[in-house]
Amino acid sequence: MIRKICIVITARASYCRIKAALNEIRKHPALELQLVVAASALLEKYGCILDSLEKDGFCITAKIFNMLDADNNTAAAKTTGLGTIELASLFENIKPDVVISIGDRFETLSTAIAASCMNITLVHVQGGEVTGNIDQKVRHAVTELADVHFVATAKAQNRLVQIGKNPEYVFNTGCPSIDLALQAKNITQYCESETCENKKPDAGEKYLVVMQHSVTTELQYTRKQIRETLNAVKILNIPTYWFYPNADPGSPEITKGIREFEEKCHDHLIRFVKNFEPLQFLQLIRNSSCLIGNSSTGIREASYLGIPVVNIGTRQAGRERGSNVTDTDYDCEKIVQSVNNQLLHRRYSSETIYGNGHAGKKIAELLATIPLIADRKTDY
Repeated sequence: MIRKICIVITARASYCRIKAALNEIRKHPALELQLVVAASALLEKYGCILDSLEKDGFCITAKIFNMLDADNNTAAAKTTGLGTIELASLFENIKPDVVISIGDRFETLSTAIAASCMNITLVHVQGGEVTGNIDQKVRHAVTELADVHFVATAKAQNRLVQIGKNPEYVFNTGCPSIDLALQAKNITQYCESETCENKKPDAGEKYLVVMQHSVTTELQYTRKQIRETLNAVKILNIPTYWFYPNADPGSPEITKGIREFEEKCHDHLIRFVKNFEPLQFLQLIRNSSCLIGNSSTGIREASYLGIPVVNIGTRQAGRERGSNVTDTDYDCEKIVQSVNNQLLHRRYSSETIYGNGHAGKKIAELLATIPLIADRKTDY
């Protein structure tokens, strides 16, 4: 009997993280992929992924427009509530055997709540990790609701078992985004297609990449934090690709800071971009001189690619990281110094903390064979 696997993608980063698994699920003879796109993944200002999905040949089962676009925590809570309502109705109609929730963004709570309340087998990808920000609470909440766990590291696996999760349903698959990083590592030419208006880097061009998001527990400092990084990058005077922030409370403050900077500074070398397609994005990272900011990309994919990273602030506090990462504060002078020190390294050795590039196949095989809730004889 073919199992229907429903994956809900709520943000552009989630697509990059899960794309390799989507490909393997689509190819597996015992699985049927039900792909749902929701929340910020549908909004152009946050890097809408619909064009990327179409180019990659994926069929979209449904779209859920539940994102309230406001700069406060209330909007995030209401977005989660609306998502729960809409997804519950959708699950009733499409009747998935398994629902997959990805990562730790607040929108993923909707997926987890709806599926668990409806007694649908819930799989959580990338649980068991430790970070700062509200992501920590969301990740652990989804872990408690999930029936099966596909974790990215050995420590994450041990952590879930230690808190009482049945070891028979906690699998260290590695992170599916490392599968794409492996492809990017082996490709010398840039992909032809891209979803931003900015030109690709010239061959041999030295450049930086910046990915800085708001810290939801430090919203009162958001504008100051982005100004420090903007000033540091301007001082460094190196061509830079700067990605707009995720759809989090505080993100509009970052966008305002960027606009103020552009109005005042006309001699900078920064290209502000919304989105690249997943593989091209990782090729951009792979060929960069340094990744700056507070994105988990600097912790996960960059460690595998051996890219120097300057991680700023507390957003990734506690997350396992490789020797390629230097931590610093939101201070212009310290950021400049840290980046200059990292530029001396050029490249680090590849580390496989988050997997070796074969997570997608492992996930597809497990989805085809793991016992569903209805088939389990006893609870742990």
